[in-house]
Amino acid sequence: MNLILFEQEDNRIAFYPFTLNKSIVDLRLGIFTLKEKWQNFLCPEMISVFTSPMLQLKYTLEVKKNNTWINAILLPSVRIIEAIQNLKNETALVQKGCLLAYQGEISDFNQLTIALEQGKIEQIELNEGESIQAKWDLFLKNDSEIKKDFQWIQSKRKSKDIPCSVRVFGSEKDIFIEEGAELLDCSLNTQNGPVYIGRNAQIMEGTMIRGPLALGDFAILKMGTKIYGATTIGPHCRAGGELNNVIMMAYSNKGHDGFLGNSVIGEWCNLGADTNNSNLKNNYGEVRVWDYKTQDYEASGLQFCGLFMGDYSKSGINTMFNTGTVVGMAANIFGAGFPSKWIPSFSWSEKKYKLDLLYQDINEMMKRRSMILEETEKTILAQLYQDISV
Repeated sequence: MNLILFEQEDNRIAFYPFTLNKSIVDLRLGIFTLKEKWQNFLCPEMISVFTSPMLQLKYTLEVKKNNTWINAILLPSVRIIEAIQNLKNETALVQKGCLLAYQGEISDFNQLTIALEQGKIEQIELNEGESIQAKWDLFLKNDSEIKKDFQWIQSKRKSKDIPCSVRVFGSEKDIFIEEGAELLDCSLNTQNGPVYIGRNAQIMEGTMIRGPLALGDFAILKMGTKIYGATTIGPHCRAGGELNNVIMMAYSNKGHDGFLGNSVIGEWCNLGADTNNSNLKNNYGEVRVWDYKTQDYEASGLQFCGLFMGDYSKSGINTMFNTGTVVGMAANIFGAGFPSKWIPSFSWSEKKYKLDLLYQDINEMMKRRSMILEETEKTILAQLYQDISV
């Protein structure tokens, strides 16, 4: 199978700021990224990505004589996998007019959409099938996705033993510990969901965890951390304080006290000591969130909604984020009082980040993990820097 994960512009905009510099397929939901989920479930020979011309610089797109195209917003499940594997040649799966998947010889996505509109491709309506439509779907669906990913891991390999200093509430079968993980004098509660601990991850003493939790490879939970359910701490992240229904993508830090709830944090972010966010309005009303497409605040339909922070952004100590705050990528937030509920990318308080200084700061941050900012990423950052709307 030559698998191509495709994304459409409106869908990608719905997940800004996280998809400003990367495809939807690299968003982390549950234990894995969306791309990793498809790799796990379908085991294709290769996964290509069809995205915007700018982002295509980062992704391989290999088209063969026969291809399986899958919408990047679709979440794999047993039912979906079965439907895709049973697709005949020149057939598409659709759901209320939305293309979910296509099997056939069409190698150009624009030609594929035209053929669908002209009725040249047989279409199968699929009533079942779950997808992500908005950035808050990431934390809303994290509970079910952690559980699904946990089951897949359990079916493939065996957990390491639970250390004797760890106190368990609930079933020990719902705890999975990878090679090299270190747990010391902490408590794990699996009554509401499983706890997954990645390779070489570390849980320091005094930490209290309620599942479901996904702790990525080399991630660290600092001493006395309090984790409530449906939380993902991605690979190489460091977290402390109190977290409730949070996703931290990768390489980001919230190493100190402070509350973070119903939030999504991108890659290479840093939250200063005692950074807090509100996830509930004082009047218990519906939270409005900045919409990149309409360039205005739009109703989310949610009562609980916290912070969305794009890659490379950071906050100073004692920063207080209001409900439904959206921070673009590469923003530096500091100063007294509550910041705006929408902070554009490349903001330096009230000014604009200087691009050469941004590159320098990102490289200094990456040096701590023995990494450097790649030239392709610099090119994408430079292009985004010209767009004041991001």
